[in-house]
Amino acid sequence: MIARLDYDRLVRGALAEDAPYGDPFGASFTAPGRALFLSRNEGTFCGGPVGAEAFRQLSPEVEVRFVDEGSRVSRDDTVGEVSGPMWALLRGERVALNFIQRLSGIATLTARYVEIAAPHGTRILDTRKTTPLLRALEKYAVRTGGGVNHRNSLSDGVLVKENGIRAAGGIEAAVAAARKAIHHLCRVEVEVETLAEAGQAVAAGADGLLLDNMPPELVLEAVVRYGDRLFLEASGGITLDNLEAYVRTGIPNIAIGALTHSAPAFDISFEIVA
Repeated sequence: MIARLDYDRLVRGALAEDAPYGDPFGASFTAPGRALFLSRNEGTFCGGPVGAEAFRQLSPEVEVRFVDEGSRVSRDDTVGEVSGPMWALLRGERVALNFIQRLSGIATLTARYVEIAAPHGTRILDTRKTTPLLRALEKYAVRTGGGVNHRNSLSDGVLVKENGIRAAGGIEAAVAAARKAIHHLCRVEVEVETLAEAGQAVAAGADGLLLDNMPPELVLEAVVRYGDRLFLEASGGITLDNLEAYVRTGIPNIAIGALTHSAPAFDISFEIVA
C-alpha cells in the first residue's frame, strides 16, 4: 500500500503544471460523462490510487475505480473507470495517465525480474536511481511488482561507494569513518569491484558487500567465501538476458537500477464512452 500523504502534493502540483490557468476548452463541457482506462499491453497494474486522486482533487462529484494494485492485466482489459462532470474527466486525463503509465511500467519490469529470480530465492532490490521527487511512488511500484526496496535515502543506512572510498582515502578508512558517523544498530555496506577489495572490506569490519559489475563466476566465489557471514548483493550490468546466470550463483540479493531509471511506460488509453 501507499499513503495518500506520499502523493497528495505531487498530484496537486501535476494538475497545476498541466493547466496553470485552467482548461478553457474542457471547462465548457459541464454535462456528466464516463470514461474507461484500457490496457494496451500485458503486465502489472500499479498507480490506481494516484490516478484516482487526480480526478478527486478536481471535483467531489467524480467516482473512480481501478483494478487491484498488482493485478496482471492483458491487452484490451478495462483497468479503470471514471464518471463525473465531463470537464473534470478531460482535465484529469493526462495527469492520471502519466502517473499510472509510469508506475505500471516500473511494476511490470520489476515483475519480470522477480519471475526469474524468485525460484532461486534471490530478491530483486531497487536503488536510489529514481526520478527526483517521485521516489516514494517509484519504490512503491517496485514493491507492487514483487521487488524489495533498498534504502530510501542516504539517511537510512550506509553504503560506501567508490567516491566515498576515494574521499576517505581507502576502504579501511571509509569503514572506520562510517562507524564513527552512525549508531551501533546501523549496517555498513561497501561497494567492491574485485575479490581483493571484498577481502579488504571484510577485514575492515564491513557488514555487507555490494559486488559491483562482477561477472557471475566472481559473484559465485564471493558467495562461497562470505555468503554465510555478510549481507551480499550484486549490481551493475545485470539485465533480463543475463539474470539467470547471476541467480544461479546463490547471491541472495540483486539490485537493479533499471527498474526505476529505464522502465518503459505501460501503454494505457483513456476513452470517453458516454
